[in-house]
Amino acid sequence: MKSIRQTIKDKGANVLNVYFTAGHPTLESTPDIISLLAKCGADLIELGMPYSDPLADGPTIQKSSETALRNGQTTRHLFEQVRSARKQCSIPVILMGYYNQMLQYGIPEFLQEAHAAGIQGLIIPDMPMDVYERDYKKLFENNEIEISFLITPMTSEERIHQADRLSSAFVYIVSQSSITGKQGGISEKQIEYFQKIKNMKLASPSLIGFGIHDKESRSIANEYSQGAIVGSAFIRALDGKGELAEKVSNFMEQL
Repeated sequence: MKSIRQTIKDKGANVLNVYFTAGHPTLESTPDIISLLAKCGADLIELGMPYSDPLADGPTIQKSSETALRNGQTTRHLFEQVRSARKQCSIPVILMGYYNQMLQYGIPEFLQEAHAAGIQGLIIPDMPMDVYERDYKKLFENNEIEISFLITPMTSEERIHQADRLSSAFVYIVSQSSITGKQGGISEKQIEYFQKIKNMKLASPSLIGFGIHDKESRSIANEYSQGAIVGSAFIRALDGKGELAEKVSNFMEQL
């Protein structure tokens, strides 16, 4: 399996990272969705670890997390699902979750089992960068787990450079100072923010997420970074009518 960083480097531009919540819409649909996304052209897959108290997630992802938890989704089962999916495809898989989930599991054990399952990256929005560098960086590296840190329109240039230095996968550019799921267009203010980050010429590749939901918003993300992260829009598609394969292929065609 190629690393996340190498996958982005090889693609060069127009990278597509698709997010969905593990255990949604059904407990056992996760490996099939991973395989379908890989076949339909996704470059990276970001799996949400369902959590009862998410900080960055909007209503769509919150609802999908509630469904997944009711379905019986657990972190241990998530590892099993990714291990199963690895029999069908080698696309890089990233987990997105929260610091407390890792602490409850035990961070060394979490990283070891993630690596053993074939997971290559983590996005933990509420893990402080200083804590990561001081306490966990070596553990991540020893288990070959890449990490991405988030920056927002409110992030100082000093912290942007820190996120750039510490992100071993990519820098996650949050397009707006709010939760996920916005469906409107990209504003001029957001474009100015994207241009500012582009002008900084970060050493790490970057992907833009939050509010990317159609061909137009994906195109803008591609213009100002190496690619786009799509989440809430895909979850809404999964909640629609039709067979799973049809829903995934139709959504990917629309992007």
